[in-house]
Amino acid sequence: MVLRKEIPTIEVIHPVCCGMDVHKMSISACLITVDGDGKEQMEIREFGTFFSDLVELRNWLVGNRCPILAMESTGVYWRPIYNILEGSIEVVLANARHIKNVPGRKTDISDCKWLAGLLRHGLIKASFIPEKIVRQWRDLTTLRKSHVQTVGDYKRRVHKLFETANVKIDSVVSDLFGTTGRNLINLLSSEKTHLTADDIKACAKGSLRSKVKELQASLEGFFEDHHRFQLKGMMGIIEKLELEIQSLDERLTQLMGTQEELLDRLDEIPGINRVAAQAVLSRIGITLEEFSTEANFCSWSGLCPGNNESAGKRKSGRHFVHSHPFKTLIIEIAWAAVKKKGSYYKEKYYRLKARLGPGKAITAIGHRIAKAIYHIIKDGQSFKELGEDYLNNNDKTRKLNNLRKHARRLGFDLVAIEA
Repeated sequence: MVLRKEIPTIEVIHPVCCGMDVHKMSISACLITVDGDGKEQMEIREFGTFFSDLVELRNWLVGNRCPILAMESTGVYWRPIYNILEGSIEVVLANARHIKNVPGRKTDISDCKWLAGLLRHGLIKASFIPEKIVRQWRDLTTLRKSHVQTVGDYKRRVHKLFETANVKIDSVVSDLFGTTGRNLINLLSSEKTHLTADDIKACAKGSLRSKVKELQASLEGFFEDHHRFQLKGMMGIIEKLELEIQSLDERLTQLMGTQEELLDRLDEIPGINRVAAQAVLSRIGITLEEFSTEANFCSWSGLCPGNNESAGKRKSGRHFVHSHPFKTLIIEIAWAAVKKKGSYYKEKYYRLKARLGPGKAITAIGHRIAKAIYHIIKDGQSFKELGEDYLNNNDKTRKLNNLRKHARRLGFDLVAIEA
């Protein structure tokens, strides 16, 4: 008689759970419960997305003692549901890429049943959702970045407008939107048609006072009422957005007032200023309890190589996270860090660039910066600048050790002498 050992099946992690398929106007929910006989029961309902509908959804789940639910991260449509359920039920936000690779489920009901089944057996990996105050910081920093990019777009349009009107102010001043540049733009925006040397001299500041003739020559062109009308509109938008950016900065400073010490320690990292430090905290929070190691943290952000090996052969090391807001932020910080003279990051970047190319090299620098951020936030450490000579000293030590080993093999002893 042959005894067959039972093979364990997938365990049930959450006997009572719910899966949701979320859309703008409707929600399909599948609730899995267990009756008195231990049998699985499934109930499917559809809800609207108005506030009263979401309250009804929460009451239904709480009434059935559902401790956890799963839904896809579909744009912003998951956020109203999370606002209602936060604090009452654990919400698992699933990456659609991780749960959609099975064919044959093309309806809302099938989707919510599939989600509930995966959650019941613990097969869904939850996305990182920071606490409420951090999400508020994130909204403000994202809005600030959008305003800054829009201001840049309108400034480039002003440059283009001046070129079409034969105005060459930016060929004389280093910054078209500096003090002198803005004074000249305001002068052009006025209804004054003839500009004298005294008018231009009153606008010039600093070293540009000695370049009045060049400034006057740069303003001679085909600047007409058509251009003046466009310039007024664009400058009005720029000034309005700059006031909005200033207001956002004040609001962020107020909300993040309790994190001054942490912001100062992040500010010590090359490439990170006050604005970048605020953006970092708004993306990852102030505890990093969700990430057990620096490797988990870097993998989540897509800054480390991916694992793709089969039959002992290493294939493409491209990470599955191709676009990530935190990765974009860190890469921007890395580009600023490698421009700082005397820094370890600059020396390391140029060494890697010669071997890997600029793209992979800057990602590697971002990886190192992310690890520094992790230890500063989670372990309370301070940043230590290794300096540009750190790698040279390591190379020197390694070469000396190799020479000593080679000398011993030949029966000699390597002795240091004074230069």
